[in-house]
Amino acid sequence: MANGLLKPIALATLVAGTLDILAAATLTLIYGRPVPGMLRAVASGPFPGASGWGAGGAALGLLVHFTLMAIMVTVFVMAARRRPTLRYNPLKWGVLYGLVTYVVMNLIVVPLRFGGFPPSPVSVATQLFCHIVLVGLPIAWITSRHFQTRQPAF
Repeated sequence: MANGLLKPIALATLVAGTLDILAAATLTLIYGRPVPGMLRAVASGPFPGASGWGAGGAALGLLVHFTLMAIMVTVFVMAARRRPTLRYNPLKWGVLYGLVTYVVMNLIVVPLRFGGFPPSPVSVATQLFCHIVLVGLPIAWITSRHFQTRQPAF
């Protein structure tokens, strides 16, 4: 990928994706549900039949999750490449990008695929925490570090 952006994209995808899926798995267990079922539900977004695919559907759910995370990371890293202000103040931009990812996922992507339903206040708070703290902030921080440590090419 252009200008060595593969490394920060891969790292941010791994970090944010792992934090987010661990939070989802933890919440799934807290609510007494099986983690493989949650992963199959993730896979059923692009693959409607995946909810009945057993372990293969769960593995596909993990792949879908990390693919979506890679897209989110790539969008931010490419934006930071074009807009240098996104490289500075990762706290500010991480919170804002976390809010953006929340809006896109919960007000556009999920309702388009699964239909709209009013979320509970607990669900909104949990999703906001995950999108801001576990997704937006790590993406912004890793992106910021990448651009700060790059040496100019002479």
